[in-house]
Amino acid sequence: MNLQEARSKWRAHKAGLEDRGVYLPHVQMYMPDEWKRGNRSLREIAIDAQPTLSTDPSSAIPAMLTTVIDPDVIRIVFTPLQFAKILTERKVGDWLEETRIFPVVEETGEVSSYGDFNNNGRAGVNLNFPNFQSYLFQTFLRYGERELERAGLAKINYVSELGMSAADLLNRFQNLTYAFGVAGLQNYGVINNPFLSAYITPAVKAAGGTTWFVNGSPNATANEVYNDVLALVERLINQTNGTLEMDSKMTLALSPASAVALKFANTFGVYVADLLKQGFPNMRIMTAPQYGIQSTTNPQGYSTAGNAMQLFADEIQGQRTVYAAFNEKLRAHKIILEPSAWMQKMTSGSWGTVLRMPLGFVGMLGV
Repeated sequence: MNLQEARSKWRAHKAGLEDRGVYLPHVQMYMPDEWKRGNRSLREIAIDAQPTLSTDPSSAIPAMLTTVIDPDVIRIVFTPLQFAKILTERKVGDWLEETRIFPVVEETGEVSSYGDFNNNGRAGVNLNFPNFQSYLFQTFLRYGERELERAGLAKINYVSELGMSAADLLNRFQNLTYAFGVAGLQNYGVINNPFLSAYITPAVKAAGGTTWFVNGSPNATANEVYNDVLALVERLINQTNGTLEMDSKMTLALSPASAVALKFANTFGVYVADLLKQGFPNMRIMTAPQYGIQSTTNPQGYSTAGNAMQLFADEIQGQRTVYAAFNEKLRAHKIILEPSAWMQKMTSGSWGTVLRMPLGFVGMLGV
């Protein structure tokens, strides 16, 4: 195929190729046979061939042009704040109060045999005034002009994020005061309150030990788990001297890991949770990580001796047995202007857990 034939053949095929979607607008002809047999290489024949580059070789555009920041911000997960839900939470006083007295009235007296002229018998009351101390705690927001603008380049509302971080930080510490109180003050938590009766030990299991799990594997049967909870109910009813009954409103609080054992099934395929619901229809089951064993992965756990759980009556004779109390949930102080920055203080306050009726609480350690 000579040069003329190469041109003619290409023209004949060009329309058919374009119908099939192949467009080669700069091609003029097929390669003639004489070029294929020549001594010159295709590189020499090509009109646009360039033997060397004057710039560095490149195969892509700058990566930043194909990089996009997703608008959906991913937030780190922290342990849940449960004690406000477990105990119920209420505002008590304000941030000016340092000590709050809770009057306790106990009815006393005696009777005697009747006689027209007998003056025996007496009704009286015994008064006590236990008190609690509040604890105020704070944190600061600090941000600069350039810091804000740089965060804005990443589509981050920096001031808003700082505000949420401060509120969450204060709330998390408040949750800890509800669990453990504040050392050095008459500010007590529900787990380690000194007025509570001592934690009892679970029954020894058939597999050995007292725990419900060993290295993540079940160590207790469904009946053994149920009997441990039943032991708490029996002690609570005895401790209140029959004031409570099996259908009274109660709350069982334990760690999330221990709560898994409530899904153990007995030989009839009935879960522990279902057995508890049948036996104690008004028992509420709640979880908090602070009831777990203290370890490197759970530094907020109550004890290194094992997982703990508590059972308490929600009310006794119409009176609330316990509640978590705060005097300031969040107080945002004024914004202070600096030469090229701003700062703001955030404050919260806690009374810890107000344990109004210690006899309504029992606990177990080592499950």
